[in-house]
Amino acid sequence: MISLRIKALRQLMKNCGLEAYIIPSSDPHQSEYVAEYWQFRSWLSGFTGSAGTLVVTQDKAGLWTDARYYLRAKKSLEGSEVQLFITTLDKTPTYETWLQQVLKPNAVVGFDGYVLSYTEAEKLERSLQNKNMSINGNLDLSQTIWTERPLMPSGHIVEYPVHFAGESRTQKLLRIRLAMAEKKVSLHFLATLDDIAWTLNLRGSDVPNTPVFLSYALIGESQAWLFVQGSMDLALSRQLEQEGIILKPYKELETFLKDFDSQTIYLDPQKTSYALRELLSLQNTLNEDTSLAFWMKAQKNPVEISGHRQAQVRDGVAMIRWWRWLEQSFARQTEISAAETLDEFRRQGEYFQGPSFNTIVGYATNSAVGHYKAYPETTPTLKPEGILLVDSGGQYLDGTTDVTRTLCLGHASAKQTLAFTTVLKSLIKLSTLEFPEGTLGDHLDAIAREPLWRQGWDCRHGIGHGVGHFLNVHEGPQRFSKNNQIVLQPGMITSCEPGVYFEGEFGVRLENLLLTYRSQTTPFGDFYGFETLTLCPFDLTLLDETRLTNLERKWLNDYHARVFQALVPLLNPEEESWLAQKTRAIGGL
Repeated sequence: MISLRIKALRQLMKNCGLEAYIIPSSDPHQSEYVAEYWQFRSWLSGFTGSAGTLVVTQDKAGLWTDARYYLRAKKSLEGSEVQLFITTLDKTPTYETWLQQVLKPNAVVGFDGYVLSYTEAEKLERSLQNKNMSINGNLDLSQTIWTERPLMPSGHIVEYPVHFAGESRTQKLLRIRLAMAEKKVSLHFLATLDDIAWTLNLRGSDVPNTPVFLSYALIGESQAWLFVQGSMDLALSRQLEQEGIILKPYKELETFLKDFDSQTIYLDPQKTSYALRELLSLQNTLNEDTSLAFWMKAQKNPVEISGHRQAQVRDGVAMIRWWRWLEQSFARQTEISAAETLDEFRRQGEYFQGPSFNTIVGYATNSAVGHYKAYPETTPTLKPEGILLVDSGGQYLDGTTDVTRTLCLGHASAKQTLAFTTVLKSLIKLSTLEFPEGTLGDHLDAIAREPLWRQGWDCRHGIGHGVGHFLNVHEGPQRFSKNNQIVLQPGMITSCEPGVYFEGEFGVRLENLLLTYRSQTTPFGDFYGFETLTLCPFDLTLLDETRLTNLERKWLNDYHARVFQALVPLLNPEEESWLAQKTRAIGGL
């Protein structure tokens, strides 16, 4: 099937005079998770991971994805002609470099300019100039060969109450307009769905697991225009218009921009598609940098922070009820039924709106597969042995959660306890760190890896990512990862999720969410620390406590005491007794 689809694509490429065609994972809004309507890369290659770029030439094909998806992509591409490239390995060529190597001079490389960002297209064009090659970003070949393409989503758009958001859209627009005035621009173009949803305190359901809606926004000095695909109640649309936000159909954006008088427009070239940026540049002066809303929403306000704390309590209750259920019935379960049951426990919590991503449950060797996905025909039945890794989260009206725990279903081997203990030491190292103002994400990533490096191991993904507020579970700009040059600021919520994976054996990952706060001010400046938000025990049966320092034991005991205190008011006596055992203090102090 995959070979026939690639063959059909090559014929189209030949008809259009293309020697190569690029299919990214994105949509016109550069979203991480995209609606099925834009999942052409998945349909064409068979690889369904959220990150990856497929490149097809007339005689070769390659898929570029990161190390999180290595085993999953390897299995998906098995038996096909598509070569796998892992982008996070130092020796892996970029797809731009690979195209220079495999194409002849004067070749034309095509792509759909609505799903490739301007930054990515510009980088591609520069790299191809060495061999006098060119690009053509006006070709959406999926329209021709993807005959059963799903419909574009068109969900209902709703108000996000200010008592959850902590700030009205009028206040947010004022902040953005003040920043626009400082930059001397008359319009700010927004293409990123979470930026638009955050700015306007609106939410939707057009993208899986993320409460956003298909839209573009154009913010002017006194008015704003919102281009939407979905619908909203008449009362909400009237309220928006009373506030100077004019509603337009999603498909009328291009016509509107063409008819617009020449302006100075601020836009983010990394988040604006090549096609739209080219259109905007025809008669306007562009000021290009990261979107203003992007930075503002990263620092959570006091109401958002309070909401996150409350959501974590409900999320922790769901996690421990699921864990207790698992211990009582896992012998009759599979990875899929375990994931479905966890989703059901979360569904019982107040304000729950759905998972923040597809729940990952990997058993035994599958626990070593980053972003593993279980399928009914291959998922194993759980047994009283081996490792189970569960990575999950919830979208609540008052916060977004993301938690990973690794559990032992039977006797743990020495290697498994060593791996678990080392990963826990890595998590504790970052969680307890105090650091000076100006510290970058890659600094903290390296510090967290030290316990793993000491064993001769490494984590094949970044140690952590930013998290939104009832928005994207993966949110920038901050990350704990190599080459991340973003300064950590108070109010940012970032995951801490070290892991180590042994292919064909097992994997261990642990994850908590951390809130950055100002811890102290000294003659050397301001220092920051982390508050752990996640409330869920670690599996002490996997722990070799002799490898912990006294400070690490104290942190673990204090954390477990806080988990017990926070969750027990919502538990029945049997659950309280179970949790008391899971959060028991370990010795050595």
